[in-house]
Amino acid sequence: MHSQDPGASSEAAPAASPQPGIASAAGTALQQEAAGLLPLVDATVLDELEDELVGSGLAQRFARDYAAMWDQRYARLAAAVDQQDSDSALDAVISLKITSAMVGGLRLAKLAELLESVIRLGDFGQGQALMERVARDGGKTVTELQATYILEND
Repeated sequence: MHSQDPGASSEAAPAASPQPGIASAAGTALQQEAAGLLPLVDATVLDELEDELVGSGLAQRFARDYAAMWDQRYARLAAAVDQQDSDSALDAVISLKITSAMVGGLRLAKLAELLESVIRLGDFGQGQALMERVARDGGKTVTELQATYILEND
């Protein structure tokens, strides 16, 4: 009986108790606030990508494709989160996280990382709340990317 109590309080509590959800939501709020301090676009990331690709123009094409696909990428992620489809949501959010980081979209990449965490926890309520931030900062990221990189390098 003594061994059952620690297992029930430490292992079962995260799934059953509302407290971890509250702590998770509070942690996510703090992490969202921290993510908001990151730049929308870090131009040095794209400069490094250009250097790695030896001025082939692939970095600019990647950035242009990323911006062009934003609406489609967001719609796919939003639908998966709304439908609480963990597999599709994870696939979409990981893609968003990686590609955002590759174009220097540090804030959006961090938000995608946070969203990935809540999806893995099965907290789609928190996921839907994060999607509002992803939509807003995603649009801003694409706008800044177009203004500061894509249009300047055309």
